[in-house]
Amino acid sequence: MKVNAEARQRLSALLRSHEDEILRRWTEISARTLRGRLTNAELQRQVREVYAALLDILEGVGDGDLTGAGGGESRGALADLSRSWARQGFTPTETANLVFTVKEVALGLSESADADQVTADFLGLSLIVDEMGLYTFETYAKAREEIIADQTEQLLELSTPVVKLWEGVVAVPLVGTLDSARAQVVMEKLLQTLVDTGSAYAIVDITGVPAVDTQVAQHILKTVVAARLMGAECIISGIRPQIAQTVVALGIEFGDIATKATLADALVHALRASGIEFAKRKVS
Repeated sequence: MKVNAEARQRLSALLRSHEDEILRRWTEISARTLRGRLTNAELQRQVREVYAALLDILEGVGDGDLTGAGGGESRGALADLSRSWARQGFTPTETANLVFTVKEVALGLSESADADQVTADFLGLSLIVDEMGLYTFETYAKAREEIIADQTEQLLELSTPVVKLWEGVVAVPLVGTLDSARAQVVMEKLLQTLVDTGSAYAIVDITGVPAVDTQVAQHILKTVVAARLMGAECIISGIRPQIAQTVVALGIEFGDIATKATLADALVHALRASGIEFAKRKVS
């Protein structure tokens, strides 16, 4: 159901004739809901932008349809509001309520003596505001999904550091579960570090991996193969007794890949393979 042009014209005139009162009450009601989480000046700005978006729908060249060709500016303003509030940690309900509050404010403002017309106009206003609120809610949800995806990617990068242990030796200490997404990040960071440092040896340490199943083993083997294609020899460290038993029981084959019990053993192996020998110093 669309609001006809005559009703939109009356609603626009009503809102403009009570603009100061509407903006004041709208801000007051929203401020009580937000409980000081937004400054009054910022809240007034946000309210005024939503008010302008509503007027644009009522007075625009379209037929009062937010999703139509004439609702571009209004959609943009509501989308900016949703993304901003999503980043600031407001709930989707709080964000949508900022829009819905105008119905409470506008109720009873009409000076017309025709009760049926007042009811019809308020219904028209409700339809438009509801559409705006739902659009705000949907845009908020998409914004939150993007934020969560970005945060997940950042956490993956932080949880998979590649460190240089010695000249020509780098290590990837893995902690926690190794899934497909994280394995891809590990592989990309390791290969980039091999290029940047020119290292000939890479240690993949799985001491912090709680369990190794067939999927985890496949991820590790793919990382080793990718490093080898870059000209680096890989060593797997952190093979605890429990993991060794699981690997044998699953029939997983690491082939000619060197495996060590600890990261220290793997580092010694890499250094010796690169021609560095160790000698114990006698303490007098």
